[in-house]
Amino acid sequence: MEPKYFLAGVVLLILFILWRSRSRKAKRKQLAVPSNYVALLAQTVPYYQRLSDPEKSRFAAKVKEFLETINIEGIRTTVEPLDSVLIAAAAVMPSFGFPNWKYFNLTNIILYPGAFDEEYRLDGDRRPIAGMVGSGALNGQMLLSRPAVRAGFFDGHGKHNTALHEFVHLLDKADGIVDGVPEKFLRHTQTEEWERIVQHEIHRIEQGDSDINPYGAMNHGEFLAVSAEYFFQQPERMKEEHPDLYRMLSLIFNQQLA
Repeated sequence: MEPKYFLAGVVLLILFILWRSRSRKAKRKQLAVPSNYVALLAQTVPYYQRLSDPEKSRFAAKVKEFLETINIEGIRTTVEPLDSVLIAAAAVMPSFGFPNWKYFNLTNIILYPGAFDEEYRLDGDRRPIAGMVGSGALNGQMLLSRPAVRAGFFDGHGKHNTALHEFVHLLDKADGIVDGVPEKFLRHTQTEEWERIVQHEIHRIEQGDSDINPYGAMNHGEFLAVSAEYFFQQPERMKEEHPDLYRMLSLIFNQQLA
């Protein structure tokens, strides 16, 4: 075979491989987004239901972009369309005030059929974990329990949303550390005020004088995530019960919900 024909054959082969790779990626993206994702948002996500029509369009577009970008896989369970949509909604809610935000510190979400232990095992009586952001070998991974994800959206009167809690940890981690001080979203003077409010609210929890989840008293990182759950699930109630905390969370997330 003459060299020029051989070279042409190599070029054609490379082009075919590139085309097939792009085609597979496009197909994966298409399959990752349920065809009825907008209907599922309307049926199951109270936050989405409260948005104006233009905001609903932007929210749905962000959900679609998230599902096309972040891989969601199941461990001993099948990821159903509802699971994908709820996880994506939980990702978009805390970042919705930042139109260009992308979760640069996340590549993969692992969905479990139930709670798990510190070794990520599903067996045994002691399985206290419903969600976590991975570190070390699991850096860039998020682990979630399917029942906990669904409960966060189906309990209309609750203040808990496990998936949202973990995505708030990722927002907190945007400055390099999960410490409950989201420096990327607050000016320095606001950071000082935020820390004063956190100390006050944790003291109230410890005294039994607060309706905030006691888990928030563990440390400042958990307080931010727990109070964010409350903020997004029951904003009107938080504004009434914790006006200063509500005001600061509105600044942090760049959203007025009540």
